[in-house]
Amino acid sequence: MKEEIIIAGFGGQGVLSMGKILAYSGLMEDKEVSWMPSYGPEQRGGTANVTVILSDERISSPVLNTFDVAIILNQPSLEKFDDGYGIHHAPTRKDIDIYRIDAMDTAIEMENSKAFNMIVLGGLLKVKPMVSLENVLKGLKKSLPERHHKLIPMNEQAIL
Repeated sequence: MKEEIIIAGFGGQGVLSMGKILAYSGLMEDKEVSWMPSYGPEQRGGTANVTVILSDERISSPVLNTFDVAIILNQPSLEKFDDGYGIHHAPTRKDIDIYRIDAMDTAIEMENSKAFNMIVLGGLLKVKPMVSLENVLKGLKKSLPERHHKLIPMNEQAIL
């Protein structure tokens, strides 16, 4: 098994966190893992993306030109990687499967817009269960700073 993933959007959407949680989850399952973030100087509002590779075999390079999974959270990222909220013109390609997750609507229902990225991650794992939900929840605890551990129940609810 090998999954090559790109997650792209604006800074502040939890792009890097989603990638980190997937990476931790893969490590807990004894997979070979690569996590390579890329972001501009802006902390919020600038572009951000992360590539994650999960594999049963050694990973020769973390640099990817094609992806098995693309989580695209805004129009500029969609245009950059050509592969809801933030996307106004859906791709017209016929060689890819597209799953739309109305994560912002769900986050608003939960009364917490910060749950957006965990809702998207939960949607991905329903479509493509590349790591176990148990390890994703452990990865969530590992990746969140201790001062934010009070948010873990809300994030777990969003993933499920």
